[in-house]
Amino acid sequence: MLKAQISTFNDWVDIFAEWKKDIGYDEKTFKRFLPNYVLEPKYEPCRYNEIEFGDFRGDRKWERVLDIPNQGIRDALQQLIVYQGDTEFASVEQQRYLVDRAPSDYDLYALMRINAEEMRHGWQMSHILVTHFGEGGRKEAMKLLERRAYEQKRLLGSFNEVMENWLDMYTYTEFIDRDGKFQLKMLSHSSFMPLAMSMDPMLKEEAFHLGTGNNGLKRILKAGKIPVEIVQKYFNKWVPTAYDLFGTDGSSNAHWAYVWGLKGRYNESETDEEVRRDQLNQMARGLYHAEISKLIVDMNTLIGEDQPKLIVPDIKFNRKIGTYAHQTYTIDGKLLTTEQYEKYKLEILPTDKDREILRGIFKENDWIEFKPFKGDA
Repeated sequence: MLKAQISTFNDWVDIFAEWKKDIGYDEKTFKRFLPNYVLEPKYEPCRYNEIEFGDFRGDRKWERVLDIPNQGIRDALQQLIVYQGDTEFASVEQQRYLVDRAPSDYDLYALMRINAEEMRHGWQMSHILVTHFGEGGRKEAMKLLERRAYEQKRLLGSFNEVMENWLDMYTYTEFIDRDGKFQLKMLSHSSFMPLAMSMDPMLKEEAFHLGTGNNGLKRILKAGKIPVEIVQKYFNKWVPTAYDLFGTDGSSNAHWAYVWGLKGRYNESETDEEVRRDQLNQMARGLYHAEISKLIVDMNTLIGEDQPKLIVPDIKFNRKIGTYAHQTYTIDGKLLTTEQYEKYKLEILPTDKDREILRGIFKENDWIEFKPFKGDA
């Protein structure tokens, strides 16, 4: 059982240590690869000190919760921070059993570094909650360490999915961490100064996660041991959950987060396009779809002419929230009957047979192009 109450951030740090023990985190391997890594909050100056959009545009960004005009805005801000923090700790829980199955020291180092940075990102969000949000913030920071991904109690769907193997890992870091980049960039424009100041350090660290996922998938395709059809099934597993992470269509929460300056558009500082406050989640999801489409075009150059090509699952496929939730669309956007769809999912998502094939392939480490480990850079 985790400690019941906290009064200071040091109390929270004690709970964090308990959390690592409770999830069975491999501290020995962590220290082997990252002996000097320090978990700490990092804040960098904002690019803009004034609120960049919404009804408070031009006002100075809020440095304290007491500066925020009303309780509704404070509550919405706290919720954004809680959801972000929840994803960070969840990802470590999802990845915790991959340590013993790493194909090389480089891959194990990459896992340990990603875990370290995800824990630091959760640490960052918890520091904001404990430091700025009083008793309510302290309680929420504690809850971040009480929910468990493997009990399917995390707040967002992707972070309750099971990560069984390293194909999962590299697909996850390519697509789910890429959604994380989108979320962090949108929060980097926040009207709450401590949150905006947190984002650049997190984005710099997140870049390694994305590079690891993209390079990992390319290394898998170059090795040519895992059938492309199975790689596609893992794309089909994870990408729809990433679409869901952008939220519901026509979201009132996204609308008001923009009105209050709490969360901007992904391309906020790069576009002159008039904002459509009722389309914010759809627009972000569309930009994400366009980005991963380019990545998959690039991956397909590594696949032989006699092999099937990878595709981006349609935005309507296997959705759990939004306009297309629980509808029966294929990965290329065709509508099926319910009966057809149930059979189709058995063909298009990872099966026990696929997992058995992968276990056989994983017995030899030549299933992924070798990458030497040159030490913690």
